[in-house]
Amino acid sequence: MSRAELPGALYTAEQSRALDRTAIEQFGIPGFRLMQRAGHAAFVELMAHWPGIRRLTVGCGSGNNGGDGLIVAGLARQQGVDVQVLVLNDDFEARLQGEALAAWQWAQAVGVELTRWQTGMELQGDVLVDALLGTGLSGPVRGETAELIKQFNRSSRPVLAVDIPSGLCSDTGRVLGVAVRADLTLTFIGLKQGLLTHDGVDHCGQVLFDSLMLPDEVYEEVSLSAFRTDSDDLAKLLPPRRRSSHKGVFGHVMIIGGDHGMGGAALMAAEAAARSGAGLVSLATRPEHVTAALTRAPEVMVAGVNSGQDLQPLLERPDVLVVGPGLGQSAWADQLLQQALNSGLPLVLDADALNLLQRRQYNGLALHDWVLTPHPGEAARLLGWETDVVQQDRFRAVRELQSRFGGTVVLKGAGSLSFDGDAMHLCNAGNPGMACGGMGDVLSGIIGALRAQRLSAVDAARAGVYAHARAADLCAAEQGERGLLATDLISRVRRVLSGIE
Repeated sequence: MSRAELPGALYTAEQSRALDRTAIEQFGIPGFRLMQRAGHAAFVELMAHWPGIRRLTVGCGSGNNGGDGLIVAGLARQQGVDVQVLVLNDDFEARLQGEALAAWQWAQAVGVELTRWQTGMELQGDVLVDALLGTGLSGPVRGETAELIKQFNRSSRPVLAVDIPSGLCSDTGRVLGVAVRADLTLTFIGLKQGLLTHDGVDHCGQVLFDSLMLPDEVYEEVSLSAFRTDSDDLAKLLPPRRRSSHKGVFGHVMIIGGDHGMGGAALMAAEAAARSGAGLVSLATRPEHVTAALTRAPEVMVAGVNSGQDLQPLLERPDVLVVGPGLGQSAWADQLLQQALNSGLPLVLDADALNLLQRRQYNGLALHDWVLTPHPGEAARLLGWETDVVQQDRFRAVRELQSRFGGTVVLKGAGSLSFDGDAMHLCNAGNPGMACGGMGDVLSGIIGALRAQRLSAVDAARAGVYAHARAADLCAAEQGERGLLATDLISRVRRVLSGIE
């Protein structure tokens, strides 16, 4: 398996340590052997990405992460590379224990020397290796460690992070004071969930993974934290259609939204639902938007509604309702949301539907057959938190949302999370081009269409999030991230969901 092929299982720092302990204690794999494998894997990737380097700087802490770095330094020294190993303590050697001490004894035997780092000292390497801090970090990085990390970040030279960029929380992806900005991160044994969300996506660069040859039985002994969604999941959730299929098999989704001046949001959701394979798509919106909607999307059945009373008879036909795109927060919006809540149908709630939930305290309903799709700001309003508190621990936030509101919750953002109270799913596809208006409307339409096609709420959510993000990556690969529009995704979503991207 290529190190670029990331596994589907995600772990916390403690779970990763449990995997390490299990391999050593139950399966008899020596800890130093694992360290040697880690150092060798890092060295191989170092030479593959930056061939021909003549000088290398390795920053080493006194823990096992530093031991991995010492192995890298020793291997580089054996290949004739001029190696500068920087340490931060005068008593560095005395602090070493266990496998890290064994790594130093081996590295010393092949000619590696230590240099006590001082502020302003030149970093001599063509490439920098970060092996300062591992996954055990619990508080902010301070003192000389913080200063050396800042010097790494000021340098124009590429950085390889060993296991995790120093200063990054492996559980949440939050920067603990200051963190290394790596170009490449090679992580070991268990893929840490924090590498793929929040600040992690800005600090890890390309993420690679190496299991260090642990047998599958080790992973069976330790629980995981989350699942990473990829194209294989789509193939399992959306098998080829039967030749005898008809539109009734694939469900009817209704989009409800599009108040004055916001008709485009509801229409984008409807178009996305149609392109995502729903058998029938209808749209309930302001009467003045009907003509434009029919002109742009004649496949969509459009009805103008002036009140919740107008909407009520239309709710007899759909299988799923998507409420919120362009809904607004007027009395009209309130009435439409109330009718949707009373319908008993599966729901996808986005945008202003979520704001109305918070304002009207509909959360007491705790419906179990809905998908809520907040971005961090909406999540903060629903929880009564600050947005930065949501972002500091996105896993905690999505769990709290699901606990309060029930159903399935999608917390959008870098490393979008889907959680139904049981399984956590993370999507690491997507790119910054998605930071524009309308993306959430398209996503809600996709999830609604998948729900109408008889996927469970959590499967519709995680598959929809992945298809949406992957479509954005296809668009960016073709024409770049800057200037990406939400409507650009709609035709690509069809290809992703059909497995022909």
